[in-house]
Amino acid sequence: MPARLRPLALCLLLLTGLALAQEPAPDTDTLPYQVEIVPTGDGRLDAALRAVSQLVALQATAPTGAGGVIARADQDRERLQRALQSEGYWAGTARIELAGLPLGDPGLADRLEATRQRPVPVRIQVQPGQPYRIARIGLHAGTPAEQAALEDVAAAPFGVAVGDPAAAGPVLAAESTLRDRLLAAGHPLASMVRRETTVDHDRRSMSIDWTFAPGPVASFAVPEVTGMVRVDPHFLRAQAASIAGVRYSPERLEQERRRLMGLGPFGSVRAEAGTALDAEGHLPVTFAVAERPRRAIGVNLAYETNYGPSVRVYWEHRNLFGHAERLRLEAEIARIGTNGGLGDSTYRIGGSYRDPAFFGLGLGPDWAFIGNLWGLRERLEAYDRDAITFSGLAERRFSERLSGNLGPVLDFGSIGPPGGPLTPYEILGLQFGGRYDGTDSLLDPARGVRVGGAVTPSWNFEQSSPFVPLRVTASTYWDVLGDRRSILAVRGTVGSLLGATLEEVPRHQRFYAGGGGSVRGYDYQSIGPRDIRGKPSGGASLIEASLEWRQRIWGDIGGVAFVDAGSVGTGSAPDTANLRVGVGVGLRYFTAIGPIRADIAFPLQKQVGSSGYGLYVGIGQAF
Repeated sequence: MPARLRPLALCLLLLTGLALAQEPAPDTDTLPYQVEIVPTGDGRLDAALRAVSQLVALQATAPTGAGGVIARADQDRERLQRALQSEGYWAGTARIELAGLPLGDPGLADRLEATRQRPVPVRIQVQPGQPYRIARIGLHAGTPAEQAALEDVAAAPFGVAVGDPAAAGPVLAAESTLRDRLLAAGHPLASMVRRETTVDHDRRSMSIDWTFAPGPVASFAVPEVTGMVRVDPHFLRAQAASIAGVRYSPERLEQERRRLMGLGPFGSVRAEAGTALDAEGHLPVTFAVAERPRRAIGVNLAYETNYGPSVRVYWEHRNLFGHAERLRLEAEIARIGTNGGLGDSTYRIGGSYRDPAFFGLGLGPDWAFIGNLWGLRERLEAYDRDAITFSGLAERRFSERLSGNLGPVLDFGSIGPPGGPLTPYEILGLQFGGRYDGTDSLLDPARGVRVGGAVTPSWNFEQSSPFVPLRVTASTYWDVLGDRRSILAVRGTVGSLLGATLEEVPRHQRFYAGGGGSVRGYDYQSIGPRDIRGKPSGGASLIEASLEWRQRIWGDIGGVAFVDAGSVGTGSAPDTANLRVGVGVGLRYFTAIGPIRADIAFPLQKQVGSSGYGLYVGIGQAF
């Protein structure tokens, strides 16, 4: 630096130092405090006060000084007043004290700075007074027709009534209820135009006036579908067109969205309703689809102590010819390691094909074809069997929850007692089946009812005799506490062989009980009549029942306790002469695709040659 500039630099440094010395240091002191909200006797009000208070919310996460604490308290006064009004206490008052002095005291700041008590006590005391009541409810619409529609949906209780506390929550909920009812009644453009509330402090009451615009009743227009890449657009639009002309309702729109999702090729389907009616007075709808990979491969593993481990691998194509045809090929091996090798294992190979277009016959979106072809080699405790089976069923969907099926079933091969000679058989049947699923989840239901069954009039060509197997299973689920944590599940099955004696019916068409999915704790197929060698020979009737308590314990971990019972009879009428009961407990680990299950069960009447317990591992609940 030049010598002539050095005095100037020294002067600048000196002046800067003097300025810094004269500038006051920032106030970095904080004032810890502890808030107490005096209980009012109204739990909802206490919760609302705590929820709106910034003094409470910030006391631990955002420390501040005396001025900051006073500012928070000052802002809390208005928040607390709004909380009082939201619960119907329109004449209530709130008092805030800091270190014993009321908010607004001239010496409050000095008192806070000087107090040595840490944390500083902050006390919020509310005098709610008497709650105001709703004195009048007015419902208004623009035209006589709209007024009639509004009064119609308000005929049933909608959440608030004259005489109720003038609380904000129920009022807003009632407003949503009325609008939802208008939507469900076919008014897709329904809206709430205005809400006016008038508080009369002399009478301690509030009047509510709602003005709604229901809009016209409308039906769905022919939907548009966007986003398809490999799925045939004409096929998909024909599928979606099932709601065209149907009276609008949000529930029906959601049902159609789920039905399109259930076709298989899509990872997501989004339903977008229009904001105005078209020229014909219909509501435009667009379904935006996003396709997922066409092919999938997977492995399923399961284990039972009485049946052994099983492995199933599959390959699936979800859109074979562009019409959402699903082809699934599977290979399975079970009872792995029976008698120390694979010779006594059970094998299954084949596949299933589902065609929602029903080969293009134009039957409509509620019909589908389901075909199955399997090759089997079974080596079980009850019989040995080598067979090929086929079924071709027409499935009809009557509603989102109810479906039926009808079609031929063919079963031919050879069968005999375990280790004995195999006898050829040929069976042709006509299956009549149905299923109702009113539950809230496929793999982990918490409420609702399921019923499924089939009756299959059949002809045994080898015996030249008819027989009719009938089987029905029903289950129901109760969410005991309403939080999906405590579930009581009950299942029952009834089966009967009609029209033939046991000797005229091949062993695999008879009824058996025992094992996973039946009576846990007993060996697979071990319950029921036995032949002269002591092997299960099957019966002509079946009755089963299960009672299971499912409890979430912690996070994704749950437990179950269960009782299973079952009986197989020699007559076609179910009886309980040889009833067997198993009890057990299990663990559940809940995942996005369903719970992983591990159960251990014990027989209450141990059978000769059977294990004293059963261990079962798989995916999904037992039923």
